[in-house]
Amino acid sequence: MDAERFVADRVRRMSAYAPITPVETIARRIGATAESIVKLDANENPYGPSPRAIAALARLSDAHRYPDPDQIRLREAIAGFTGLPAENLICGAGADELLQLVGMAFIEPGDGLIDLPPTFGMYRWVADITGAEYIPVRRDAAFRLDRAAIARAVAAHPRAKLMFVTHPNNPDGALADEDDLRALAELPLILVIDEAYIDFAACPSLGHWALERPNVIVLRTFSKLAGLAGMRAGYGVFHASIAAHLWKLKQPYTPTAATSAALIAALDDPGHLQDARARIVAERERLRAALAGLGWLAPYPSEANFLLCRISAGNAPVAGVSAGRALRDALETQGVMVRYFDREGLRDCIRISVGRPQDTDALVSALRRIAG
Repeated sequence: MDAERFVADRVRRMSAYAPITPVETIARRIGATAESIVKLDANENPYGPSPRAIAALARLSDAHRYPDPDQIRLREAIAGFTGLPAENLICGAGADELLQLVGMAFIEPGDGLIDLPPTFGMYRWVADITGAEYIPVRRDAAFRLDRAAIARAVAAHPRAKLMFVTHPNNPDGALADEDDLRALAELPLILVIDEAYIDFAACPSLGHWALERPNVIVLRTFSKLAGLAGMRAGYGVFHASIAAHLWKLKQPYTPTAATSAALIAALDDPGHLQDARARIVAERERLRAALAGLGWLAPYPSEANFLLCRISAGNAPVAGVSAGRALRDALETQGVMVRYFDREGLRDCIRISVGRPQDTDALVSALRRIAG
């Protein structure tokens, strides 16, 4: 039997999301140990979770039980940390699960999903898995939103239902203009504000918007600040009228009992979170200065825990349409992992996560060796 003929057409057509390469794979590829690799490709917290989170995992005694489907203790802990009402919060296995749930809740095949590239690639994935018409409205050369073009796209697509905007944006790290966000929230669709990196920005979260505006959803993650990327922990802020429908679609037992225990403990250690944030922001600025000082990398201003760098055409050691790929590959041979995006407007760029001071030093030394 040709079982593949039963696969849905939209699944046949879609491309898989391109995740990062595991450290162990890179280490084997270049003949190094995993411990020697400088991992700056996934925007992870290099300082890891709170010791209290690790201790909570060690004490876990109910792994044989299903976790609380109502997430009561977890949502109460997040409410205490954020000041947002627990009844407006839904937690998931990372913000990615919530992206999928939002797509399932609002999109029927043929509805429109507006994306604002260059940005996080998972939004295109949501369009693909839900059968949405994908409607990209490109940012300008400085990654700013084109409010007029977005409004025209909404007007031209009466079935447009969802719009995603990352704040700060990934891959460049810039905050969206708040006036632009207010204008987008007035459009006749659901606006999802993805705040994965807001903890590193010099502005507060917009989570309260979701309480006041039924068509606004705000998503957050604990992969970055809390150092729990491997545990998959995120949450969304939803108006009560929307949250009721999301609960119907959500798997009942995510996050796991282990993730919930680690996250509750992490939120009980605000000193660790504040220290990690301060160290990452300080190192971001040191990294920016060091990269700019090379003379052939131009880092964009960033309010996140990463820097996007454009490779100068004149005096760079790599050149061409895919200069970013060439530089990423050259760094990989030096045991340094950075991110390259094979997309329009980004092929002469690399994105570098903020690591520890020794990671910055190793990266800059590798770049100097490449430059000769």
